[in-house]
Amino acid sequence: MTAPLEARSLSLLREGNAVLDDVSFTVSRGEIFALLGGNGAGKSSTLLTFLGFLQPSGGEVLVHGQSVHADVAAARSAIAYLPEAASLYGHMSAYENLEYFLDLAGRSASPGDLDAAFDRVALAQDARSRRLQSYSKGMRQKTAIALALLRETPILLLDEPTSGLDPVAIDEFHDLVKALASSGQTILMVTHDVYGACQVADRVGLLRRGKLVGSFAAEPGERIDTETVHAAFAERETA
Repeated sequence: MTAPLEARSLSLLREGNAVLDDVSFTVSRGEIFALLGGNGAGKSSTLLTFLGFLQPSGGEVLVHGQSVHADVAAARSAIAYLPEAASLYGHMSAYENLEYFLDLAGRSASPGDLDAAFDRVALAQDARSRRLQSYSKGMRQKTAIALALLRETPILLLDEPTSGLDPVAIDEFHDLVKALASSGQTILMVTHDVYGACQVADRVGLLRRGKLVGSFAAEPGERIDTETVHAAFAERETA
């Protein structure tokens, strides 16, 4: 069966520097795969190649078995992307932001659909009609997550998705991601949070200076061992 997401010997040069170096992995339907790494490891660049914003210097990335750069529009139509700092409009309410961005994507949602999405991300009812300029970073992140859910795509890309969320909201988000994967959505997330990656992911890939240097998988019914992954992650500056 063709994997929804695949990187084949992916390499990326920017200004003569190797951002990614021979990176290969697949993400299966209904799987949560976390790319773990520090700043400059190449995590966000990996996501941007799947979206067609960066052209690989070598190898390729595929969405549902088709090279992204053979048909960028088809790849993007299958993907909802949640960046670390979502570009939302501060002068508009959460409702208005979702309606506007869904319209740009050629989709629509009823008021009930919007509220259901906000309920899933636990955005308070009395905040939904307020302008986003009054929001905390965590509230803006919840709004962006709700937008990603309403896209209803088979693939979800997450860039530091719990940034700005409090511990309770992080746990709620992890539960939501697991529920999405259980329903068949394919999820690729990038993060520097060892604990969060081990808590939510089925597999974790350790990215160091553009190279995939380790892979960790959960045993059936178990979580990935945090101490093992943390020890490998801590070696990143000396390896």
